[in-house]
Amino acid sequence: MARSQGGYRCTVCGWTTTKWVGRCGDCQAWDTMAETQASTRVVPERIHGERMATPITEIAMGAVHHWPSGIAELDRVLGGGVVPGAAILLSGEPGVGKSTLLLEVASRAAAAGSRVLYVSAEESAGQVRLRAERTGALQDTLFLAAETDLAAVVGQIDAIDPQLVVVDSVQTIASSAVDGIAGGPSQVREVAGTLIRVAKERNLPVLLVGHVTKDGQVAGPRVLEHLVDVVCQFEGDRQTALRFLRALKNRFGPTDEVGCFQMNGDGIVEVPDPSGMFLSRSSTPVSGTCVTVAMEGRRAIPVEVQALVIDTSAPNPRRVTSGVDAARLAMLLAVLERRAGIRVSDKDVYVSTVGGVRLAEPAADLAIAIAVASAVRDRAIGHTTVAFGEISLAGEVRAVTGSRQRAAEATRMGFSERIDGDVGNIQAALRTAFASGISDFERELDAAF
Repeated sequence: MARSQGGYRCTVCGWTTTKWVGRCGDCQAWDTMAETQASTRVVPERIHGERMATPITEIAMGAVHHWPSGIAELDRVLGGGVVPGAAILLSGEPGVGKSTLLLEVASRAAAAGSRVLYVSAEESAGQVRLRAERTGALQDTLFLAAETDLAAVVGQIDAIDPQLVVVDSVQTIASSAVDGIAGGPSQVREVAGTLIRVAKERNLPVLLVGHVTKDGQVAGPRVLEHLVDVVCQFEGDRQTALRFLRALKNRFGPTDEVGCFQMNGDGIVEVPDPSGMFLSRSSTPVSGTCVTVAMEGRRAIPVEVQALVIDTSAPNPRRVTSGVDAARLAMLLAVLERRAGIRVSDKDVYVSTVGGVRLAEPAADLAIAIAVASAVRDRAIGHTTVAFGEISLAGEVRAVTGSRQRAAEATRMGFSERIDGDVGNIQAALRTAFASGISDFERELDAAF
């Protein structure tokens, strides 16, 4: 048995080196290098009997039973509900509503007769009680504990014997068995590993709240996302009440579903049909507007794009966007000017979406271009017209994924005229769009004269 050379490991971030140094080369912390024992080479174990590997075709399929959480939009994202023994990580920006959502999940599970343990490591028990009163989440079988020590959390699980555990949050709980402060990579790894082990041993679903970095990624070591079964991200702008829940990883279901919620004074409520929330209330056509159909997961949502174009004498015209990618808009303006003769190089252009929704997919290109052209020409398109398609630098309008679902949703919402990838190019798309804004009376006048 060959023996490998030992080394030193940082107790804060886990960085290793073969020689002792006073300062960690990764996190730059002082006096955190601890000596590790020399590892030994693994000797192969003799496998026989029931432990022998089995052909995959002979393995019996075990059914995964989902437990409904009581919130249909959350169950949609999770693939049908919460799976016993699953570890679910919910991340999101501060103040987006993670704690409010999970408190509502805990309350509905308790109302259904389950014993639920809610561990709050960021707020006091009194603060959580105040939120529960405001949102109507008070239940007799909902137990609340304010703990920051991992051993105490496991002790609470032993004492309560719950059917569901919520931990808020994994970055604020520390273990005395591991060096480092709460939230450090080694602590997060130990806390998450212990809670996941408890979940698997007891067939107990555990919901973990995770912090995010300034880039929107899950904070902590990358192994955290690998350890859990489901990673969900709660998104939303603080200026709007709408929230979206997405699954970034799901071992028990799809990752292309999106849950829609709305924050109000009484907490968080589901939005089972968000269609219509991103359309203006005006019944008369207005220049500079066009409706597209965006795909949020498997859900098609009509969204209105608005554009405002103003002449300017400034050497660098302004390009202001809200809900639309600024680089994508710059490309579309160049295509409009070069391929369709819509001059915008001497104008300020403002583009926004109704309701604060963000359009990131190329399918919104055609609606943005039509809205800008409508604002430049000051000609409104028909209020029953919807457009979706990707625009290339050559001015071609390409078909996009989910066209049938987008068209079906547009028809359901009353949009009878559709401009999509079948139109060919941007010139034909603009002709069709402007023709849709001509009334029957105007057509009669054109035919008469």
